[in-house]
Amino acid sequence: MVTEGRRRKFWGWGYEDEQPSPPETRKIAEQARGVLGFGAEHIRVPARLADLELPPARRLVPPSRLAGICQDDVYERATHAMGKSYKDVVRGFHGEIPHPPDLVAFPRDEDEITRLLEWCSHESVAVIPFGGGTSVVGGVEPLVGDTYRGTLSLDLRRLTGVVDVDLTSRAARIRAGTPLPDADAQLRPHGLSLRHFPQSYAFATVGGSLVTRAGGHYATGGTRIDDFVESVRAITPSGVWESRRLPGSGAGPSPDRLLLGSEGVLGVVTEAWLRLQNRPVHRASQAVRFPTFLDGATAVRTLVQLGLRPANCRLLDGGEAALSGAGDGTSAVLLLGFESAHFPQDGELEDAVSCCRDLGGTPVGTPRVRGPQGTAPQGGGPEQRWRDGFLAAPYLRDSLVAAGILVETFETAITWDRFTDFTTRITRAAQDAAAEVCGAAAVNCRLTHVYPDGAALYVTVLAPARRGSETAQWDAVKSAVCELIVDRGGTITHHHAVGREHRPWYDRQRPDTFAVALGAVKRALDPRAILNPGVLLDTPAPPATA
Repeated sequence: MVTEGRRRKFWGWGYEDEQPSPPETRKIAEQARGVLGFGAEHIRVPARLADLELPPARRLVPPSRLAGICQDDVYERATHAMGKSYKDVVRGFHGEIPHPPDLVAFPRDEDEITRLLEWCSHESVAVIPFGGGTSVVGGVEPLVGDTYRGTLSLDLRRLTGVVDVDLTSRAARIRAGTPLPDADAQLRPHGLSLRHFPQSYAFATVGGSLVTRAGGHYATGGTRIDDFVESVRAITPSGVWESRRLPGSGAGPSPDRLLLGSEGVLGVVTEAWLRLQNRPVHRASQAVRFPTFLDGATAVRTLVQLGLRPANCRLLDGGEAALSGAGDGTSAVLLLGFESAHFPQDGELEDAVSCCRDLGGTPVGTPRVRGPQGTAPQGGGPEQRWRDGFLAAPYLRDSLVAAGILVETFETAITWDRFTDFTTRITRAAQDAAAEVCGAAAVNCRLTHVYPDGAALYVTVLAPARRGSETAQWDAVKSAVCELIVDRGGTITHHHAVGREHRPWYDRQRPDTFAVALGAVKRALDPRAILNPGVLLDTPAPPATA
């Protein structure tokens, strides 16, 4: 095995030793039934690694100089077979892993990546770049068809570390396989942070964030990984791709932008220079209740258009507030939070709360203010309760799967002029589709990121799942909602990426001429079409070289 110490679960979120015991899972299921009104009476037990029957690996014999970095044992093949979508977790939970890679490679440097790509190009082996394995859109599953002689998952976990820190420019060169918590830990002695905190933070990597254009936790300002990029370096089958490190440039189309969101189809990102932030020490937060979700959305729009930039501006509908403990379900709740490395934030919070009050909002409790010498306010407040639930959600989902509860999320974005109609239609479509397919449903929504010209809407669906039909139910609900999202002018994804699951709707969202241009770039960089086939676009692989 390559990994040492704690091992990740092959089927779900977190480590093997974090799996709740059957009594703990039963308690969670009972609580879910009490809130939702549905959920299986009998708790299911996940498949064990020892019981897995994976499809036999096709015989791939790497050159002797690469053999030592390749593995084909059951654990590595299983853990690299899927990401962490509901569909992935359900299949893994039941021990159904239809498309494991034939080999898993762990290159230690760019030279080994280059040699792996050369070998795979020659042998017509599909290569799936693999970071933290947190994809929820089928971005790392080796589902590539029969055109290739085999599949290789290229795991970058050995390509890690903060290589260089430029304190003058406040930037760092970080290797792609570096987990986000490790990057922050290495930057902490400098008083700096990448300040990129997606919900997958515990396991997500720098490279994975770049190639999926990941959004962080912060609601305004610099929240997308795009905002932090100075330059990117990647290895492609046709050579090295490295952009010049600059604070900004108007020199033609940006080479960085083409790699951001490329999802491994153009090259293997190996490192990037990223802008950093001073660690915040001033914080101020408070919750505000609104009669309806749309009332709260009006307040949010007003705040950002006035120029206020709260780090947290999370608007929860009544159901979402109740589930997270941030409210009692009778009203929408806006979670406001400001932070700074240099200046007290209580004035900014006061301005925002005053604006909300003028627009029909009711502040909850007293502001929670913290400075560099202060201690955290006592008591959990709605903001803290929501944050705790937000971080625990991926772990909770595993227990809901065991309890027979379908969990799916839809995240999109729309401009403010279309927001009200769009939100009403999407939530209704999710409710109707889940109720028709599953018999019942609980649908909640929240705003995750807000802009002066629009917002990102996040819809959560919880419904009873039928044993053996979970993925079919999931497919039906997902298709119905995604169809409406694209038909009504929203984006198929704001921060979860495209992968294989969103491809049908991404194809409709992008201009046809852009698809042709992207295909031409793909052929120039990856002429034998080995990199992540089926993601973003289809490019047939030529026959293997004799």
